[in-house]
Amino acid sequence: MTSVQTVKKQAGIIIREQRKALDKLCLDIHGNPETGLKEQHASTWLADYLERNGFKLEKGTGGLNTAFRASYGCGRPAIALLAEYDALPEIGHACGHNLIAAAAAGAAVGSVPAVDAYGGRVMVIGTPSEEFHSGKELLLRHGVFEGIDMAMMIHPGNRDVTTINTLACITLSAEFRGQEAHASANPEEGINALEAMLLSFNAVNSLRQHIPGSARIHGIITNGGRAANIVPGYSSAMFMVRAADSGYLEILKEKVADCFKGAARATGALLDYTWAEVSCQPMLNNTYLAEIFNRNMAAAGRQMETGPGNFASTDMGNVSHFIPSIHPVISIAPEGVPLHSTGFLYAAASEKGLKGMLDSAIAMAFTVSDVLSQPEMLATIKKEFRQCQTPA
Repeated sequence: MTSVQTVKKQAGIIIREQRKALDKLCLDIHGNPETGLKEQHASTWLADYLERNGFKLEKGTGGLNTAFRASYGCGRPAIALLAEYDALPEIGHACGHNLIAAAAAGAAVGSVPAVDAYGGRVMVIGTPSEEFHSGKELLLRHGVFEGIDMAMMIHPGNRDVTTINTLACITLSAEFRGQEAHASANPEEGINALEAMLLSFNAVNSLRQHIPGSARIHGIITNGGRAANIVPGYSSAMFMVRAADSGYLEILKEKVADCFKGAARATGALLDYTWAEVSCQPMLNNTYLAEIFNRNMAAAGRQMETGPGNFASTDMGNVSHFIPSIHPVISIAPEGVPLHSTGFLYAAASEKGLKGMLDSAIAMAFTVSDVLSQPEMLATIKKEFRQCQTPA
């Protein structure tokens, strides 16, 4: 049997030989940002790249037009490398998802020698709209992760850390409907829908004093009226509500909803609110798999913190409750440059960003090689996962 050291050497050579193609893939996605469920170019470029490198392609996975699954090998173990490629409105890939996508593709191609040597299957699952629709949860509901033994992905950030703490999260859409009137001539005939929304914001601000420090409530007004001399007859907003666990998230949802209900009662505006059908769960880190990844990232030349680090919310948390998973964060920017900022947008197309993508691809391919070559590793990974799933 081919030694794992030999297979890893082959993986490193392949990925470095693919550097130019991976850089282009990464920068093309960065330069053509597409928001959630509209990632036509990004998903096509990724799928085509993998198909050219010998992967069997399935498009429209799970009923999502911009999702895909590209597989090499057959049977078990089956290891999934997850690709995100949606961008943010206005600010593009300030999330760095272009790097996630290219790293997953590079790691998959680098894993081919391990599959050839030891059997099993490696795949890239293209997961749309992490930012706004929790796309991985939608894929989970359609059985896309059935028959998969473990999953990995990386995310760019401003620290190198392998295990992360994330928050449960759900989105709220709220609308108030009032009555338009002339704001000067006859304001008494109006019902101010914007005022109802502002009261809701103030109520949420008051609520923040009385919730745990780990919880988060934040939102924007998406429609505040048509003109300054018209009493606004309509207003709308989008909020995100986060908590350390799914149980408290349910409690917090009711408290937040009461903020809007109270504003409706105070102003006479009619309230219509909707919670998203999907939500993010907290990340369940598989620490044994994280240790394997740490060693392989060190072999690729990068020292990782053992963590955990704090990292908002991700639909990878949902996957981690279904199969053993890790979601390491790779530093591509200084600690003072946060995600979802203009500075991070530039970092996601920088030399440091591209180097982080390459290091991540190599470390994930090395980790695939370890798991496929040593069945006892996967047995330990799954044992930890079962123990974490067992109620206390």
